[in-house]
Amino acid sequence: MDSNQKNPVLTFNGKKYDINSLPEKAKELLKAAQVSDTQIKMQEDNLKLLTVARQTIANQLKDELDQISPLE
Repeated sequence: MDSNQKNPVLTFNGKKYDINSLPEKAKELLKAAQVSDTQIKMQEDNLKLLTVARQTIANQLKDELDQISPLE
């Protein structure tokens, strides 16, 4: 192994761990946590898009309703 190459390190609860030396179960849990983080980020991005879409729809509805006389 190249001496200039650093091993990946996990910092968890204030402690550091060499990822390559972790047991397989810990590596699987780490991967699951990373997948969860990715899914959370994707859902947050989707929520932002839906919020923009809802506002655009509300603006279009306002424009349409501005042309119609409301009930008294």
